[in-house]
Amino acid sequence: MTTLVNAPVNTPPLAPSGTPGARAAAPVPAPGAPASAGRRKPVLAASGGPANRPAAAAHLSDAQVEQLGRELDALRDKVIASRGAKDAAYIRRVIKVQRGLELAGRATLLVSKKKGAFVAGTAMLSVAKVLENMEIGHNVLHGQWDWMRDPDIHSTTWEWDFVSPAASWKHTHNDLHHTWTNVLGKDKDVGYSILRMDASEPWHPANLGNPVYNAILAPFFEWGIAIYDLELEAYKDGEKSKAELVRDLKATGRKVVRQFTKDYAATPAAAMVFGSGKQALIGTFTANAIRNVWAHSVIFCGHFPDGVDTFTEDEIEGETRGDWYIRQMLGSANISGSKLMHLMTGNLSHQIEHHCFPDLPSNRYAEVAVALREICDRYGLPYTTGPLPKQVGSAWAKVFRLALPPKKAATA
Repeated sequence: MTTLVNAPVNTPPLAPSGTPGARAAAPVPAPGAPASAGRRKPVLAASGGPANRPAAAAHLSDAQVEQLGRELDALRDKVIASRGAKDAAYIRRVIKVQRGLELAGRATLLVSKKKGAFVAGTAMLSVAKVLENMEIGHNVLHGQWDWMRDPDIHSTTWEWDFVSPAASWKHTHNDLHHTWTNVLGKDKDVGYSILRMDASEPWHPANLGNPVYNAILAPFFEWGIAIYDLELEAYKDGEKSKAELVRDLKATGRKVVRQFTKDYAATPAAAMVFGSGKQALIGTFTANAIRNVWAHSVIFCGHFPDGVDTFTEDEIEGETRGDWYIRQMLGSANISGSKLMHLMTGNLSHQIEHHCFPDLPSNRYAEVAVALREICDRYGLPYTTGPLPKQVGSAWAKVFRLALPPKKAATA
């Protein structure tokens, strides 16, 4: 494994997918992304601002927003300049722990006919899957560790423990969601095309099933994301060709076979030698379900609690770099908690920081949060955060509330 820590880069990705970097090259679709992806990229205004800023930022002048953008750029540059061996050691340590837990969990499930071994094996495999999906896979695929120049920990080579292929997810998540954060009609992550998650969306009787849809989505979250990443709606609307859809279906099919083989064939088959095939199958299924419910909870806490704003296309017309930062802050929410909780969420408990700086190493978000919160306070911008139970409850309350038809306005 060869690593050049802080090695000089000829063409540094100073602005990853979703980040409107001042020195970034023209937007380029992610590997495997439809050719139309690049056309969906916004062009930030060099000066001025939208005709109508979001209500929470309406008190700011164009000059103040420009200054805010410069301060956040400086904050990002400071972290980038200080990345080094300590950060590289961190991600390697997390990967080592994750792989050790996965190996130990699968090995223990081989003899899981004993109840204690079943519980221990399932628990270790569950934690391993959470770590791989949240702190490792999600963040590696954002390019947070590309600066290490380690081909084994790079956004172009990593394939994560999720049924959605990495290339498909990078397109819908990095290219689209992080670019159009909470812009209604642009960011399909607002409800994932199945949930009504904003009061401005028209209500239909089918929305009464919101809580049921979400309850089913949670334990099968990776499958919901895999279907979502196929962009069937884009195909229906003519934005995605049949050839592109077939290509993505094949890629997803290959990934499904790989995941099924690993979790539901290889491990249970090996356990059959010890008479534990059934228990190993249940254990791997349970570990996937636990990881899915956890990932679903963390994602919903970061995007849907009370206090998180959505935006119209009019509100981003004329958006500057500073305005883009403001939209990331207003359209995200954090989860307060311990260092262990932050680790297990993939540091997406710092969702505000992640949306502002998706390519910074996740282990640096805690320090960034201190500075970012101070900036929000100084500019009079809300900084939405709260403990996990509160944020989960708030997100689920919205799911139930928006399942119901809007109340009719009282007539005079």
